[in-house]
Amino acid sequence: MTIRPTRRVWQRPRPRQPAENKLVKSASRVFEILEFLDDMRRPTTVMEIAEALGYPQSSTSALVSSMVAMGYLVFEPHKRTYLTSSRVALLGSWVNAPFFAEGRLISTMKALHAAFGQTVILGMRNGPLVQYIHILQPPPADDRLFVPIGSSVPMVICAAGHAMMATMPSDEVTRLALRHNADTPEDGRLINVRDLRDDLAAVRERGYAALYGTVVRSGAMVAACLPQIPGQRQMAIAVGGPIDAIRPIEAEIGAALMAAVADMRSAGEPPAEDAADAEGLAGGTAELRRA
Repeated sequence: MTIRPTRRVWQRPRPRQPAENKLVKSASRVFEILEFLDDMRRPTTVMEIAEALGYPQSSTSALVSSMVAMGYLVFEPHKRTYLTSSRVALLGSWVNAPFFAEGRLISTMKALHAAFGQTVILGMRNGPLVQYIHILQPPPADDRLFVPIGSSVPMVICAAGHAMMATMPSDEVTRLALRHNADTPEDGRLINVRDLRDDLAAVRERGYAALYGTVVRSGAMVAACLPQIPGQRQMAIAVGGPIDAIRPIEAEIGAALMAAVADMRSAGEPPAEDAADAEGLAGGTAELRRA
């Protein structure tokens, strides 16, 4: 899957799924509609949804009508538009409340977004892939890195994946690299296992991962692995953008990510409010820049 720079018209690349996942079409479309509406953040028509996701308009209409009936979407009859409801926001809020419901993780992402003005991504491991499950985008611009929510990329070629792989045993890293090579077309990019191990050793020493031009030729990403949530898949938090914007401040981004991870790792502390987190992280970043 290729993540392209932003365009005025929203077009969603199909998320790459592990080969063993056999998706039920109607179920996958429901979640893709929710992810699309989350990306749009405004009322949207059936035609917009169908065109962006490549679905037949008739089946799209039937799906969103069912989602309205179940309370997951709100329908505005005069404008004939749909919007996600508060019921969606409440789903899963009980899962690790200090990270999600009480705002620690989301406020950290907002703080990073405010501090650096680039795309901030929460990535979750999904088999050999990293799936981007929550994204904060900068304002539209010709050079920004636009990443659709739900996108998936191989762990071995993205910074979020390297941040997670740095915590894994050597044999699992080798297995992921060999699997990637086996699934890669002849003209694709193969992974040298020895080079990958060296890269991950550098990540462990530095505390964060940074990759340039590996997923998008003009894009870069800096990432750090989040503390493991019991019973949940491993996650990483990342800041991405154009190479020219990220390279000069890589160390600052890495320091801010490591500070955020250390804060989340501290057990028993009450989560800070969104504004306080944003002010504190932005202030720390400003100090780094002055230094």
